[in-house]
Amino acid sequence: MNSVHTPSTPREQAPSSAAHGEHKQPRRGTSRSVMVLGAMGVAGALLSACGGDSDNSAAEQAALVEQGKQIFRFDTFGDETQWTDTLRMHEVISTAVDPTTALSVGLKVDAEALPAAVVTGIQNGSVDLRSPATTVALLKLNAVVGLKGTVETVNGTDVLTRVGVTCALCHSTVDNSFAPGIGKRLDGWPNRQLNPGAIIALSPAPSAAAKAVYNSWGPGKYDPRFNLDGKNGPQVIPPAYGLAGINKITSTGDGNDLAYWNRYVGITQMGGHGTFTEPRTGVNVTNGTVDLITAKLPALQAYQLSLAAPPAPGGSFDAAAADRGKIVFNNAGKCVTCHSGSEFTDANTRLHPPSDAVSEPEPGGAPSYASRSATKQYRTAPLKGLWQHAPYFHNGTAATLDAVVQTYNTRQSLGLTATQMSDLAQYLKSL
Repeated sequence: MNSVHTPSTPREQAPSSAAHGEHKQPRRGTSRSVMVLGAMGVAGALLSACGGDSDNSAAEQAALVEQGKQIFRFDTFGDETQWTDTLRMHEVISTAVDPTTALSVGLKVDAEALPAAVVTGIQNGSVDLRSPATTVALLKLNAVVGLKGTVETVNGTDVLTRVGVTCALCHSTVDNSFAPGIGKRLDGWPNRQLNPGAIIALSPAPSAAAKAVYNSWGPGKYDPRFNLDGKNGPQVIPPAYGLAGINKITSTGDGNDLAYWNRYVGITQMGGHGTFTEPRTGVNVTNGTVDLITAKLPALQAYQLSLAAPPAPGGSFDAAAADRGKIVFNNAGKCVTCHSGSEFTDANTRLHPPSDAVSEPEPGGAPSYASRSATKQYRTAPLKGLWQHAPYFHNGTAATLDAVVQTYNTRQSLGLTATQMSDLAQYLKSL
């Protein structure tokens, strides 16, 4: 069966360049100038030369980004056929998932989607957070981050008839400004409190053996290949911010752009309608009869590339130690050897064999994650926003940045002193 979210694959079988995320805006300056000259003379040509094209291009790009934002947050690509028809999650939610339960498995609520009366009701206790009917009401408001519900009134009662998931389920969280798990959206931030395995295991459809695998993953982890190869090696949910200028998006560098990632996730994991083909892994998945994803890839990519990595909060690291740690990073720590350039990664120029990865072997005796990928290698992870998304490494085997530094120091025999390691960790926290 198909599952939830994450990336993989390079040669997409797609009918147009849009499937590969190529969303270059046409330059219309020359043709426009010709028309203006013919109709309005030199004055019109001068106006066109003074930025008219760039203004229109900027407006078009802004519109594309806004379109992508709506797709990221609310588009299921038709995956209700998986989450409703196969997994019957609408039944589970309606009978067993009240808001308290939903928050306990890491689901988030968009406070800005809540009407004033609902806000007041939550605050004074008149809104029952122990009732699944309240979850249905929140879905009707489009307030549950990453879930899209169809709610119909039957005999005077709101009934959840269909439910699907969106990109935001795993790759957005909230700022907790209203209450824990309830606040303003933070798109692109990995939801490391989300327990997708436990959510899937609530479905009556999977076998007992599959449910045991899903329940073994824990919060913030998901195996994006288990439903395809049957092997169990969950990965941490990655951030979807700070990706502009980086070609290798996944941890194994399977695809060269976000469109590859989005097609893989949208079709093979979310269950959206379309086709994903990867000759290197033998994956060939088609859902539905109408492609509901290809035309949306350019806008979705544009929005994700607009999401900058969040800067480290003031006071969250020792600035003086971070300055010293930068020297360690560039010298004794040898970090800059791979974490190079403005994005702190050499992913655009090379991948690395599993022998270079200090994060292996995988926990629990799982096979190397790279061995299950198209490239059989790893990319160097970019480091911007690193402070925000613990645990670290593709498999989450380092709980803190101090543990990351200690792992590198031990496995690569760097010989760093305790002070150097501490300073280096502070520098990583500052990125």
